[in-house]
Amino acid sequence: MPEESSSLTWRSLTTGDAKAAADLLNAMEAVDQIGQLYTEEDTLQELIDPYLDLERASFGVFDDDVMVGDMKVSYKPATEEVHRVLINGGVHPDYRRRGIGTALVEAGVAAAKALHTQHDPGTRLAIDLHWAEHIAGAAELFRSQGFAPAWYDQQMEHPLGDAIPETAVPDGLRVEPWSQQNDEEFRMIRNEAFKDAGLAEMPVDSWKNRMTDHTFRPEASFLLRDVANGAPAGVLLTKCWEADAAATGFRDATFFLIGTLRNYRRRGVAGALIGHALRAAADQGYDRAVLRVGSATPTGAFGIYEKAGFVPGLRFVRWGLES
Repeated sequence: MPEESSSLTWRSLTTGDAKAAADLLNAMEAVDQIGQLYTEEDTLQELIDPYLDLERASFGVFDDDVMVGDMKVSYKPATEEVHRVLINGGVHPDYRRRGIGTALVEAGVAAAKALHTQHDPGTRLAIDLHWAEHIAGAAELFRSQGFAPAWYDQQMEHPLGDAIPETAVPDGLRVEPWSQQNDEEFRMIRNEAFKDAGLAEMPVDSWKNRMTDHTFRPEASFLLRDVANGAPAGVLLTKCWEADAAATGFRDATFFLIGTLRNYRRRGVAGALIGHALRAAADQGYDRAVLRVGSATPTGAFGIYEKAGFVPGLRFVRWGLES
């Protein structure tokens, strides 16, 4: 961990830092404008992630009682050839250009390597940072630490006040809402559908922490099922961050997960789920639907979303470092 300076103190984060962490993120949002405001409950949910080692892999930078920077390092619970570790954090706008960001990234990389040695030393380590593309100075910082762009996430937005295209449910399939009874099928589809993309499986504890937490909106989350054999075909899971709605008066339905099993692809499953969820979100009083779609290039194909009425918004970059 970096040494303390005369005015700033570094230490590991604790769950008691949730309010200070929310204040830091909201101060960053005032300048960075990525559309993410946080409550204390939101940041506490991040701090209790079962795959975040607060004592050995988190850092808070404090000016007296004010958190002016932070870094959290979490690991994936299951891997094969690659062990993927995520670094997440930021610096208060009033404290940027002082070397704090560089020190945080260096500390995060060191912690990622330590987690790798502890949990998955026999695999290849891949360290990821996700950041909005437009934030000044971020690209220069990450490149200086050996990171390179590895993936692009394009945010897509749908103004629900506009006409929502009619989307038929494919023959032989039916829509059903999320329930406690089909929750495990939602998780199974997430794990199976994203194997091709190299994502590690999400175990139950991580699913509850990251997916069906307090931001989850079951009334706007749906599963498509095969009528003939009862098998699930695809899912769409929606979340909403109330801090954003309270600050802006504008409620976003974030389509956080859209997944289709291999045997049901190219049959209109995703389009049907999106169309159904758009109508449900509009009926439930949401003002906009938001989702992100990933691509290995900055100009990926987003036809299914554009057809549904989504338009591009901000773009985010996954910066990667392998060792």
